[in-house]
Formats: sequence, structure tokens, C-alpha cells
Amino acid sequence: MGRKMKDSGVEWIGMIPSEWNVTSLKWLASIQTGNTPSKNMQDVYYANEGIPWIKPENLGENEAIRETAEYLTDAGAECARIMPRNSVYVCCIGSVGKVGYSDKCCSCNQQINAVIFNERMYWKFGYYMTIAQECEYGLYSNGNVVQIINTTGQSDLKCPVPQINEQKLIVQTLDDKTKEIDSARRAIKRSIIEYQNIKQSLITRAVTKGIWGEREMKDSGMDWLPELPIDWESIPAKYLFQNVDVRRLPDDERLTASQKYGIITQAEYMERENAKVVTATKNLSDWKHVEPNDFIISLRSFQGGLEMSEVSGCITWHYIVLRARRKVCHKFYKWLFKSSQYINALQGTCNFIRDGQDLRFSNFSQVPLYIPSLEEQEEIAAYLDEKCSAIDTLIAKKEQLLSELEIYKKSLIYEYVTGKREVPA
Repeated sequence: MGRKMKDSGVEWIGMIPSEWNVTSLKWLASIQTGNTPSKNMQDVYYANEGIPWIKPENLGENEAIRETAEYLTDAGAECARIMPRNSVYVCCIGSVGKVGYSDKCCSCNQQINAVIFNERMYWKFGYYMTIAQECEYGLYSNGNVVQIINTTGQSDLKCPVPQINEQKLIVQTLDDKTKEIDSARRAIKRSIIEYQNIKQSLITRAVTKGIWGEREMKDSGMDWLPELPIDWESIPAKYLFQNVDVRRLPDDERLTASQKYGIITQAEYMERENAKVVTATKNLSDWKHVEPNDFIISLRSFQGGLEMSEVSGCITWHYIVLRARRKVCHKFYKWLFKSSQYINALQGTCNFIRDGQDLRFSNFSQVPLYIPSLEEQEEIAAYLDEKCSAIDTLIAKKEQLLSELEIYKKSLIYEYVTGKREVPA
């Protein structure tokens, strides 16, 4: 027979065991907002070891945060807020509701609030409860583009409160169950990476050696690709593609360059990502017109290569629009510009990663290209379209399974921290 339940009076919590209480977070914990020691004192305040300095990208994993990209020195710690071990870290600006914890003394930046639970709530139960509260963080936040929840709003969030001994039993159960789920998710992620590596190897081999099996090769004269099939010809990139700078047309839709989706309209991007993007209101007359089969050098091309547009529209003036000077199979060059060997060559053209420069047409021009016969270009493109589509389908299924496991994990956490599932005493 199930235990007696009562209405908590809080929508997100729902029914709770009759002996549980509900109270505001401010009665269960203190909340400290992080800060950023001056970056003008980088060498003095920051180091490769020391006190972990947590940023939003460190949150979201169901493991204690022990390593971060940056650490604080003793001098940096004097300018920062140091949080005690077993603090729960919640992103309150941007990715609102993203959660993590650490079993070490840490600091964090100003996007994150550290929740330091008192004797009324076992800290690890508080961690799981905060995960279950994610939707509440969204409801309490404000901001049209960047979501923000202030400390007052966070401290007013309602929390279910069982007795401490039951909190610890719930934590033991959730630790075991989430560990199993996380282990399964890690295995799936490894599998996805393997498929991605197979796909990249397939692309690189096809666009650099063709798909006709073993064939005679020749010296290419190119540093980044020493050999080419004997009937392929190298050509300076600027002789094959030109930099097109045509102003936007009155009816042009705004486009977004995305490594995930390629070149798509901003409206479609927001729909797919279920998120808003900052839309420009000034200098729209400077935006560039894009035609189908144009290639775009975007801010992230040094990471993921160039993007090919299959739609017409306009794109921000920061980007470079490339158009073929002669008849080519555009999809062949789409795959070539996505090959790891080409991307590595592009990265070698300047110090843009270190100096924060954008990729320009001059960088593109420094990496010579090559021309198989048009017939072979089309064959390679069709081959890669088919093979990569099959791999993408497998990856999508695994990503769907990842999503389903994450939803299942969150539902388990919610049901246990609100008492809808009972842990045997």
C-alpha cells in the first residue's frame, strides 16, 4: 500500500508525502554569486593549476567538477569568492538552470550562483532537487535574448523537504540509478564519435584520392596534399572561386551560417534550435546577397570548414561569399571544404586562433585546390551523399537515444526528490 500523499501547493512539485514539508530555498541555503578577477592581471591571477574556476561549460555533468580550463592562483583567490566543498553551482545567466557540483573548494564566474546548503538539506539531495527545478529557473528568469534569474528570484524557489535521513537514502538510490544511465550514455557518445571519425575518414579519402580504387598518383606541388591522382589538376584557389560582394536584395531572407545545419534562414534556425538569435537592426544594407551553391567563410570556418548554401538570401557583411568561376560540381567542393585535411591547411594560413582574427579571402587563397574531371566530381559527390547520409542516420538514432536516456534520468530524479517514488527505509 502506498504512503499517504498531500498537495504541496506548488505546481512543479505536485503531490508529496504527507510528512514532507515545502519551503523556500532561502531557508535551506545561502546563495553566493561568483565573479571574475581582472583579466588584465591574467599572469598574476590565473594559472594551469590551483583553485578551479568554474564557468557554465563545466556544468551539466553528473560528476564532481574537479578540473576546469582555468584555475586561480592564491592572488586570484583573494580577488574572487571561494565556495566551500559540496557547493551546488547553478547557471543564472544564459543557460539558466544548468547545474553542477564540486567536492573541492572552487570559485566561479558571475554567470553562476553557488548554493551552499545548511543543516536542513543534505547537499547532494539539494543537487538532485536543483536538477528537478530546471523548468522553474526558466519560469523565474527574464530577458528577451539572454535569460537571467536574479538571486532574489532564485531564493524564492519552492523546495520539497523530507527528513535528512530520507534525503540521504534518496541520494544513495539516485547515485546508483544515474550512474547506470550515465554509463550507458557515455558508451553511446563513444559510438557517435567513432561514427563521426569513420565519416571524416570517408570524406577525406574520397576527395583526395577518389573512389576508383588504387590508381597512379603524382606530385601535386601542394604542401597540404603532396599527392594527387595522375589525371587531377591543381589550381590556385582564387582562379577557381571568386570573392563575391553583392549587397542584399530587398526580398532577401536573412541567413545563418551553422556548422550543424549549414546555411539556413534565421527563422528555420530558431525553429530547429527552439531558441532566439540576436537579429541585427543596423547596417542591414551592408549585408551580402547569397545564391544557391555559393560557399560561405564564416567565423567558425577554421573549426568546421566552409558552408555551402542551398538557398538564396543575405548574410552578415562579416562573412565572405565565394562563387565558382567555372563549371564545377558544387557538392564535390562542399565535401572537400569539410575534409579534415583541408581544414587543417586552412588553419595553417594565419594566427587567427591566437589573435582572434577572422578568416578572410586571403587565407582561402593561400590553400591551392584541384580539379578532377566534372564526371568524377559528380561521382564522388553522389558517393559521399549516400554514404554520409547513412552514417548521419545512424548518428541521429544514437543522439535520439541519448536524449531519451537524459529525459528518463530527469524523470527519475524528479519522482524521487518529490516523493512520488518511495525509497525503502
